Amino acid sequence: MLRYIPDNSGFVGLVGALGLVVMTAVVALLHMTGRKRWLKQEAILVKDLAQARAKLDRANILLAAEKQIIIAWGNAEGQPDIEGDLTLVTDSPVPRRVLGFGSWLAPEMAQMLERSVERLRERGEAFRLAIVSLSERYLEVEGRAIGGKAVMRIRDVSGDRLELTRLRERHYKALMQAEIMQSLLNTVPNLFWMRDAKGRLTWVNSAYAQAVDAKESGIAVTEGTELLDKSARDAIAKARDGQTVWHSRVAAVVAGQRRMLDVMEVPSTSGSAGIASDLSELVTMRGDLERETQSHVRTLDQLSTAVAIFDRSRKLVFHNSAYRQLWSLNPAMLEQNPTDNQILDHLRAERRLPEQADFRSWKNSLMGAYQALDSDQQTWHLPDGRALRVVISPNPQGGVTYLYDDISKGFDLETRFNGLQRVQGETLDTLKEGVAVFGPDGRLKLFNPAFAKQWRLTPAALGKALDAETPQEVHIDQVTKLCAPLLPEEKSWSDIRAMVVGLHDQRTGFEQKMERRDGTIINCTAAPLPDGATLLTFTDTTAGELFERALTERNQALVQAEQFRNDFVHHVSYQLRSPLTTILGYTQLLSDGLGGPLNAKQLEYSGHVMKSSNALMAMINDTLDLATIDENAMELTLDDIDIVETIHAATVSVQDRLTELQVQLQIVALDGLGSMRADGKRVRQILFNLLSNAIGFSTAGQTVTLAAIRRGEEVVFKVSDQGRGIPGDVIAKVFDRFHSQTSGSRHRGVGLGLSVVRALVELHGGQVDVQSVLGEGTIVTCILPAVTHVSVKTGSAEN
Repeated sequence: MLRYIPDNSGFVGLVGALGLVVMTAVVALLHMTGRKRWLKQEAILVKDLAQARAKLDRANILLAAEKQIIIAWGNAEGQPDIEGDLTLVTDSPVPRRVLGFGSWLAPEMAQMLERSVERLRERGEAFRLAIVSLSERYLEVEGRAIGGKAVMRIRDVSGDRLELTRLRERHYKALMQAEIMQSLLNTVPNLFWMRDAKGRLTWVNSAYAQAVDAKESGIAVTEGTELLDKSARDAIAKARDGQTVWHSRVAAVVAGQRRMLDVMEVPSTSGSAGIASDLSELVTMRGDLERETQSHVRTLDQLSTAVAIFDRSRKLVFHNSAYRQLWSLNPAMLEQNPTDNQILDHLRAERRLPEQADFRSWKNSLMGAYQALDSDQQTWHLPDGRALRVVISPNPQGGVTYLYDDISKGFDLETRFNGLQRVQGETLDTLKEGVAVFGPDGRLKLFNPAFAKQWRLTPAALGKALDAETPQEVHIDQVTKLCAPLLPEEKSWSDIRAMVVGLHDQRTGFEQKMERRDGTIINCTAAPLPDGATLLTFTDTTAGELFERALTERNQALVQAEQFRNDFVHHVSYQLRSPLTTILGYTQLLSDGLGGPLNAKQLEYSGHVMKSSNALMAMINDTLDLATIDENAMELTLDDIDIVETIHAATVSVQDRLTELQVQLQIVALDGLGSMRADGKRVRQILFNLLSNAIGFSTAGQTVTLAAIRRGEEVVFKVSDQGRGIPGDVIAKVFDRFHSQTSGSRHRGVGLGLSVVRALVELHGGQVDVQSVLGEGTIVTCILPAVTHVSVKTGSAEN
């Protein structure tokens, strides 16, 4: 089967032709549009080129109008563009030689220009410098950043510009000098300031700012902080208006402290400048110097050495009282500042100077001291017998100082010393004690015959040979060897040697006892002397030591015997107390009828037994109390006791004896006795023993009085009787133990009552006194403190 295919090639060709025509038309249209724009742009560029050429021509004209060089950095190649007259700085036609600043500038100027160019290129920092080339051309160099480029212009300066450049150079130097001067003034301690024509502060240094407590100088200027007070500022303003310098000392507050300032302010056409110096230390130093000078004057006036000072014109400028008294000069004359020659002539006329055959030559030799360099010392023998040591010393600032010492006493003292030394030697030779003196070097300086005799030494062995003109000094080591055979051990002399030649932090004396082989006992005493020597004293104490040993042995035997006695008393007392207590108990039972009724005779016998047993018990108690007190073992039981009650308690115990002996008891207790701090039992014991003693020495019908009074901080008990009294030679013994003076009385006892009384009173810190008149009676006074302070377990009392 046949199929029909249509032919489309003609249609495709037509479409292609139409497309080609359209594209050609579009291209032609675009070309025409672009050419129009290009022509317009070309016209603008031509115009800009013409303007640029015109500007370039004008720039070339301006550049050629004066000698200058322009250097620009910032092109793509990194090389600078250099234009201008190169002959301005170099004779070479090579532009790069311009950048070699050191080839046409001095080294310091070249370095300064290089640093300025470096800052311009790196940071765009503009600069302007006036420099002088090596060819002595004045040049102005200006650099700045223009259009992203660094441009530097070097041009010649002449005429007005040259003068301006010079003025700028001078201004720069002036600024630099002013800056240096301000830096200098800021470092000095003086206060500086500047004012304008109206008197306002324009500049102050750092010291000024610190003085007015400002943080910095600028703040002090801005705030106008003034240092001086108003009166001083007014005076300165008046002087400034009159164009005169103001100079004065003013007190001002500097950094919070009041100071004395030396102020000067100088006026000028544009203002004034001031300076202030702190004179406080200077004023203080002058005051100190004045006080020190016055102190020296007062000190010299107190010296016994006569002092006279003459200046370079030989006039007297100072003298002390000793000088005036030495020469007996009139004060009115000395106040006129006489010359050295006038004083010498006056003293010669008064016959007070040493007698001289040629006085003029002698005086001229003295005047030569004013030109001398070294001091001179002379001895003047005055007509009145005195001797003077004269020291003539030239002063550094000119003049002469005379020092006069009266050495007459020195001669006299030397004579006395020699005599005293002879007396001392004779005294040492007659002493029985051995004496030896060793010097600081350990050598024997002095000894007496007793020393040589004690240690059986000959003078020759001790270096004192009879045929020698000067004695030979023997060392302590040699003396030790000579004395060692007499001692059982060498330690004694070794200690002495250590004292003589040893090195001690502090030299102190010592004593030691030495027993020799022959039985002799020597007591050695070593004493350091002020000159470093050592004095040894040897005393033969053999007899005394033997006697002391005998006494010591005897004393030890007595102490042992006393201890044995005390032990025996304690033992016997305690052993007697037990059966005696039993006897008292059974006797009391029999007397009370508990063992059966007793007849009258038996009751009488039992009463005697009871009375004797009580007396024996009292004696035993007293003995034990005294023994306890002797051993410091008695303790007081302190308490506040009523004095009146204590008195009544003590009197109850003696009622039987009062009735038996028909003796009256009178109690005198004043009101207000109150209480006292003491051991109540011991106070009752004191009063009981005193009453018993007084009753025992009283006869029937007599009265015993017990009085108590308070006297300040003391309580006084007085027990008096009307008995026969105590002889004067016995009163001192009434407190002795086992001493009893019972003749002519009915009192019987072993003599312990008053001993116990005194012991107990003293234990309380009190005292006992006895007064007696024969035939009239006895008064015993006990004074006790109202408050007793007792040391525990010692029995000692303090009031």
